[in-house]
Amino acid sequence: MPVTGLSRDALPEPLRQPVALAWSEFSAKAASWVSALPPEVVDSLARVWAVSPFVAGQCLRRPELLRELIESGRLGCALRPGEYRDALRRTLAGSADDGELMARLRRFRNREMVRIAWRDIAGWASLEETLEALSLLAESVVEESLAVLFQRSCAVHGTPLDRHGQPQSLVVLGMGKLGAWELNFSSDIDLIFAYREDGVLPGKKGLHYAEFYTRLAQNLIKVLEAITEDGFVFRVDTRLRPFGESGPLVLSFAALEAYYQGQAREWERYAMVKARTIAGDFAAGRELEEFLRPFVYRRYLDYRALGELRALKRKIAQELRRKDRQDNIKLGPGGIREIEFIVQAFQLIRGGREKRLRQRRLQAVLTALGELELLPDPVVARLRSAYRQLRTVENRLQQYGDRQTHDLPVDPRARAALAYALGHPDWDNFRAALDEIRAAVHEVFEQVIAAPEAQDRIALALTDPPEQLGSSLRALGWEPPEPALVALERLRQTPAIRRLSARAVAELERLLPSLMRAAAAETEPAATLERLLEVITAVAGRSVYLSLLAENPPALAQLVKLTATSPWIAHTIARHPLLLDELVDPRSLYRPLDRDQLARELTRKLEAVDPGDPEQLLIALRQFKQAAVLRVAAADLAGAIPVMVVSDHLTAIAELLIAESLRLAWRQTAARHGVPPAASPDRPDGFAVIAYGKLGGIELGYGSDLDLVFLYEGDDLAPTSGDRPVTTAEFYARLAKRVIHWLTTNSPAGVLYDVDLRLRPSGNAGLLVSSLPAYETYQMQSAWTWEQQALVKARWVAGDPGVGARFQGIRERSLRRRREIGRLRQEIRDMREKMRASLSGKDPARFDLKRDEGGIVDIEFLVQFGILSRASDHEALARWTDVVRQLDALTAAGFLSADAAALLRRAYCTFREAAHRAALREQPAVVPAGQYAELRAEVQALWREFMER
Repeated sequence: MPVTGLSRDALPEPLRQPVALAWSEFSAKAASWVSALPPEVVDSLARVWAVSPFVAGQCLRRPELLRELIESGRLGCALRPGEYRDALRRTLAGSADDGELMARLRRFRNREMVRIAWRDIAGWASLEETLEALSLLAESVVEESLAVLFQRSCAVHGTPLDRHGQPQSLVVLGMGKLGAWELNFSSDIDLIFAYREDGVLPGKKGLHYAEFYTRLAQNLIKVLEAITEDGFVFRVDTRLRPFGESGPLVLSFAALEAYYQGQAREWERYAMVKARTIAGDFAAGRELEEFLRPFVYRRYLDYRALGELRALKRKIAQELRRKDRQDNIKLGPGGIREIEFIVQAFQLIRGGREKRLRQRRLQAVLTALGELELLPDPVVARLRSAYRQLRTVENRLQQYGDRQTHDLPVDPRARAALAYALGHPDWDNFRAALDEIRAAVHEVFEQVIAAPEAQDRIALALTDPPEQLGSSLRALGWEPPEPALVALERLRQTPAIRRLSARAVAELERLLPSLMRAAAAETEPAATLERLLEVITAVAGRSVYLSLLAENPPALAQLVKLTATSPWIAHTIARHPLLLDELVDPRSLYRPLDRDQLARELTRKLEAVDPGDPEQLLIALRQFKQAAVLRVAAADLAGAIPVMVVSDHLTAIAELLIAESLRLAWRQTAARHGVPPAASPDRPDGFAVIAYGKLGGIELGYGSDLDLVFLYEGDDLAPTSGDRPVTTAEFYARLAKRVIHWLTTNSPAGVLYDVDLRLRPSGNAGLLVSSLPAYETYQMQSAWTWEQQALVKARWVAGDPGVGARFQGIRERSLRRRREIGRLRQEIRDMREKMRASLSGKDPARFDLKRDEGGIVDIEFLVQFGILSRASDHEALARWTDVVRQLDALTAAGFLSADAAALLRRAYCTFREAAHRAALREQPAVVPAGQYAELRAEVQALWREFMER
């Protein structure tokens, strides 16, 4: 059969003769069956052999290898789950010694590498199939070889046992591309060896486990990488282990823990991103992976990773330049490593916060980066395409001669084979396309990894002499420099700064010039600088935050802008430095999430936490609240949202957190006691959280506490379903206590909310939780007028919607009772007078926006009087809990004229907006008496009209 019959594609001239010669030799060796080659094999053979002399050579050396692959059907099929493991187990069974084991492994490996390369080059397999097949081959070889060698070692030395008396094998971690199921064709395999527990084997020699496992690992490496007449299986690289080549080959878990907690170098985090147990004791391996996760993924945004990746990239580039290897498609500019660094940068910076970034497969992480909007979709598409093309080039380079190379070839035949393999008419055409791909990758790499341009060339060190510091400060815009000099000296003397490591000092001094220039440009530079340095002092112990600000000029600009406007934000960030993470993306910072987005964000936050770790759940809830409220405050200060929307956002945040706290409390209480009759263990049946006050009125402000009442329905004395049953009434009381615990417990991330329960029936003297009948009896028979006023703002916010609906019915019946108007007016007026006497400001030159005459409370009391006096005849008055819609309803009921309602609405929103601003400035809600004099006077006139008849 002539070679032209093999190739439907015209081979490039340099490739025709080698393929023809190989075919001639193969035809002679396989003369008895070569005519039976399937058409699809014939059609692909010339292409495969032209692109991979390695495959051609294997077929010539052992023609039956190709026949086995064809007759078994395996050449034409994708890998089935567990196929390599099962086949290897059968292949290795009964091997008499290491020599036979090695021979069988190599024959198996060579056959499978031919199969993988053939399918890949012929276009029968996707890139993903090829990479996964190579990875599964490698891990199956390691796993089955280890199983044989472990059994043999135990037969000679005895079996190492764990504390439970069970055999304890090695744990083998696959690193890098092997760990990510992305192994390339002729790659080393990076391995780390470990074992769970130390011990000594029985017997006269008393061999320590460490020695046993070291010998076992050494033997495994020899079996895999020794070169025999059949070649090798895989080259093994163990340099990623603790202490590298100078460290022990095998370490116990205890030794690994000590190393990674105290001695590991920063770059080792990158190595661990893809670590995966591939052989040995898988249960122990999963424990080890869990232990390593916090080492790899920090709870905060770790921008130090950029500096480390940058330094590592510089070293690689220097080495390539030194060796004149710029045409290295892995390590050179725009190569595979740059794509990996881009992805790893996001993983290491954000993986502690985003569970979806903790995946091992690079393309899956790229998808997550797009979904999380951390990279634009076109950039993700560009990187994905480049990665696939570069990995294909990498495989073709290595398939050519089964060599671990990433350098573009200089040999004409190899160049022709590579260009042809990738569908290009010649080398120059291929090279131009490759250069375009690499340029696109390098552009993204520079944008993500490259250091930000220094905004200031002026150096500023805290240890500089005062004269030099003063000169630098003048150049940065401080004239006179004395306020800044005093502030910097105070900073230098703080214990937090004095304790800084040399690395942290370097980060601080990298940041200071930009910070000082930005503060100098503000309206109140000294006050702004004081707030900024408060933040810097608070975060100095974690230099990662200094790196975040130094690496992100936009984040620093946002910090300066917000702290200049609001000391509340400055103090909040100083107390909770994790909020600095929110400054990185101004798009999200000034765009508060709506309720659905908040719910998804909270779910994502909690999914990243072990559900069995209450402390971390407490922290996650608090961090979610702090970040969400910061976004609202930023948008508020920027004027992006009106006051009513500010309260809507703050209220939505609180409602979600109450609902989540109730869910967690229900889960805990149900796990301990079971649930009341007919209740589900999965949701809080029969229980409701009722919000009063600002939360009930959808008027929550910054720092507002929550006025809550807890209601339940059910048979008080009926027992719960658990092994430790309690009565239904006791169950709901315990549930309420747990809800309060989730909301109010102080944690490293602060408290969630302060909770006020004094509005429950009978106040502090009453039960923590009320049954619906008892609550209704109290409201209808015993509640004071001021409690009815409070009920005007009450609404269901969490728990069983059925209980919430029944509460709403009680509320409506109570509010709609017919009342004696004169008595109602007098009682409300008396209550208002008591408040004025005890709470209102005494300075006539100042106006307390909330408490003084004509302020917020007067408007609220006037509205409450209108509802309580008219609701008996107008059902709609009992529907709403917020003042704005209540004013609309009072107008429709004829209690207020449209003009009066508009005036009260304008005054109410104006005063509340001013109160919000005061809260952000950490000032009391008090303004000069003349500031709203006309508006206040009009409110007072309406008060007199309605309340002082």
